[in-house]
Amino acid sequence: MISTSARLLRLVTLLSSRPSWTNAELAARMEVTERTVRRDVARLRELGYAVESDPGPLGGYRLEAGNKVPPLALDDDEAFAVAVALRETALNGTLGSDQPALSALLKLQQVLPRRIADRLAAVDATVTHAPRATTPQIAPEILLHLASACRRGERASLVYRDREGQETVREVDPYRLVQTGRRWYFVARDVAKGEWRTFRADRVATIEPTGRPAELGAPPDPAELVRLALPAGVYPVYCTVRIAMPFDEARKLIPTTMGVHKPDGAAVTIVEIGGYDADELARYLLGLATPLRVLTPESVREAMRRRATEVLVTLDR
Repeated sequence: MISTSARLLRLVTLLSSRPSWTNAELAARMEVTERTVRRDVARLRELGYAVESDPGPLGGYRLEAGNKVPPLALDDDEAFAVAVALRETALNGTLGSDQPALSALLKLQQVLPRRIADRLAAVDATVTHAPRATTPQIAPEILLHLASACRRGERASLVYRDREGQETVREVDPYRLVQTGRRWYFVARDVAKGEWRTFRADRVATIEPTGRPAELGAPPDPAELVRLALPAGVYPVYCTVRIAMPFDEARKLIPTTMGVHKPDGAAVTIVEIGGYDADELARYLLGLATPLRVLTPESVREAMRRRATEVLVTLDR
């Protein structure tokens, strides 16, 4: 008899494959009783799947869109197709920014079986992309290699370029990737120096496993380490916002790599956020989907008003 978790995945796959199933059909396909099907459907609903049912002898179950994204059950070909689509989206800027696609691709990469990861590597080895006008700061394949290194828990040999373009080879114990603004940082322990370091991911030339296990010991908070390593005034534009939210909640909403937080009473937090221009900051603030007030500067306030007006006009069409 298969486990409950495996049976639930099988049920999701069946419900996704056609518009509707009767209880008897599902029971026959899964080789369980109709009572077990009803019980498993109830478990899926608890997990966030919107499984609708129609009463009566001719009624059945169907999978509808819910109010949150539940876990997905993908076969090998589907997972490969999603990974390739995300990679292409990141490369060609279809969504206007490569960061959402890269973030989704990294999350998917963490759970891909080796057989699918090998197929993606074959695509990387045979396909060449011409650079676009706005070249990303970092190639997606480098991020994938760094993410894989963090996932394996294996010591690696890192070829890293400094700001002058000079390359050095270092042995590191990979730990985490941290995104801040338009940049990604690779957090790892420098083996030779015995220190935790942050490396700009766009300066990583190659990273190769050594076959030896990483020695992480007591790793630091990676986001805080990156924040402390960032030089003052790293962004050309800064804005200050007031959020009606306690300090700890505000730090979860806006990570420390994106802003400097200061409590303003028990339920209010002031946050200074850096960006490359006023429009980018406006997009980021609107994307937070929470009430806030821009204290300074006027350029960001104006960008917020302009973008909010554009959204309202679009909704009225």
